[in-house]
Amino acid sequence: MRHHWLLLGACGWVLLILMFVTKYINFRATDGICQQSCVSCCVQVSSAPSSTSQQWQSVIDQRNRLLSSVCKEQDLRNLTHNPVSKFVLDRIFVSDSHKILFCQTPKVGNTQWKKVLIVLNGAFPSVEEIPENIVHNHEKNGLPRLSSYSPLEVTHRLDSYFKFLIVRDPFERLISAFKDKFVLNPRFEPWYKLDIAPAIIRKYRRFHSDRGHQGPEEERGTGLRFDDYVRYLGDAEGRHRLDRQFGAHIIHWLSYVELCAPCDITYDVIGHHETLEQDAAHILRAAGIEGLVTYPHIPPGITMYNRTKVQSYFNSISKRDARKLYARYQGDFRLFGYQRPGFILD
Repeated sequence: MRHHWLLLGACGWVLLILMFVTKYINFRATDGICQQSCVSCCVQVSSAPSSTSQQWQSVIDQRNRLLSSVCKEQDLRNLTHNPVSKFVLDRIFVSDSHKILFCQTPKVGNTQWKKVLIVLNGAFPSVEEIPENIVHNHEKNGLPRLSSYSPLEVTHRLDSYFKFLIVRDPFERLISAFKDKFVLNPRFEPWYKLDIAPAIIRKYRRFHSDRGHQGPEEERGTGLRFDDYVRYLGDAEGRHRLDRQFGAHIIHWLSYVELCAPCDITYDVIGHHETLEQDAAHILRAAGIEGLVTYPHIPPGITMYNRTKVQSYFNSISKRDARKLYARYQGDFRLFGYQRPGFILD
């Protein structure tokens, strides 16, 4: 009998030690994510296992308070405020049947949210049944833009509908846009190779005959190098003529401020790509559509901030060019709680 009680006691100690080790590992992993990426989503990540609607709402309130505070900073006004123009209204998709507005932010999983709205608008019964070529065909997907309404109708919807957008670490988003449009180009959009990349190279490649730094990714794609791309994006004075030439294609690397005017439109929810596994379910609930549609499956780890990838892309970028790039997107970093990437800039 004594041996029996000793055995039970030993098992109890083993269980306690295992619980402590598990909690320590989880804490270290969460702490690493918070330090490397997003200040305003740390509470969300750390509380995910026991997340409740109330806890999530406190995170959303924290994000909204930060946004409101930064919007009031006069020295950042040029980087945080943007008129609610037709261009912005073109970025906002509408579900009238469920009174929802979603502002499109390319390279942040917006395609999946468009699928959600397409289902809500009745064009398809589920997100799995929507053909990929239909999602971005706005003549066939039954997904109207806010710009298609009269001024009075626009005002009514902005005042009364549930409004949300999703953001992501700004530099990681720019890398994603570069890879998608200039390297892989999975949708076979020829204008990136034939028009946009050559124009950027002509203006921003320091040595036009220099192909010594061209890597395998660039050779497979458009020939555009990441350093060409960074110099173009960071050129506050000189890029506007090119942007007019490129037209709507520039939305893939415009700032969130330019796309969605977050200081001039009051969004109910700002979701974060880094915590999308939690945010997606709560957004569906907050919008009143839980049970009517599901958000597409998110592969494990796909939304996690990847500092190693960011660092590898910026290894060949001069500090001067990196700082000019940060100056352009500083509003996005500050408004949404993303840490200044000192490991690139300093």
